Amino acid sequence: MNLVADEVEAYATAHTTPPAEHLRALAQETRETLSSPGMLTGDVEGRFLEFLVFLARPRLVLEIGTFSGYSALSMAAAMDSIADARIISCELSDAHADVAERHIAAAGMAGRIEVRRGPALATIDGLDGPFDLVFIDADKTGYLDYYEAVLPKLSRDGLIVVDNVLWSGRVALPPSAEDSDSTAALRTFNDHVTADERVVNVMLTVRDGITLARRA
Repeated sequence: MNLVADEVEAYATAHTTPPAEHLRALAQETRETLSSPGMLTGDVEGRFLEFLVFLARPRLVLEIGTFSGYSALSMAAAMDSIADARIISCELSDAHADVAERHIAAAGMAGRIEVRRGPALATIDGLDGPFDLVFIDADKTGYLDYYEAVLPKLSRDGLIVVDNVLWSGRVALPPSAEDSDSTAALRTFNDHVTADERVVNVMLTVRDGITLARRA
């Protein structure tokens, strides 16, 4: 099921500032050459992430799940006026990391965005933080572990941003034996965050659902 009708999604895209040319090229290559192109952040969510960075002015952003680099490049677009701001992006797939690093370099952002290859939990364990903004958009069964790993390292005014929390609406349906592991994991994650007294959170119906969480 789609959260938003296709014509409404198209209208929102048409009334959002278009992406820069390097993001257009990245999106085109992603759709033409990578499997699961639906994981691409896209125009509206990309601008949304850019706005969050513009408003929060983070110095250290942690991204869990690079894919082809669209979200990292979108966030980096708002960092020009933030001294020493940088993004560390975790990616398990070498094929995805190769594409992302090539486009990051082509956009002149290699000094701003660092792609760390390998399991994200190992990368997080080796980082001191504090993280001013964390964007989680990786394997859904790992969301709860990622959340628990980054929350202790979140800055006092930091923000956690979590993608795909509505999972095409499947999390809102009654549990079924046919549910995927991802659906079940996202239900558990969403309930955990809502019940977590350490944070204040809001779930938005942007694209496939985005949760924002901050320290209480």
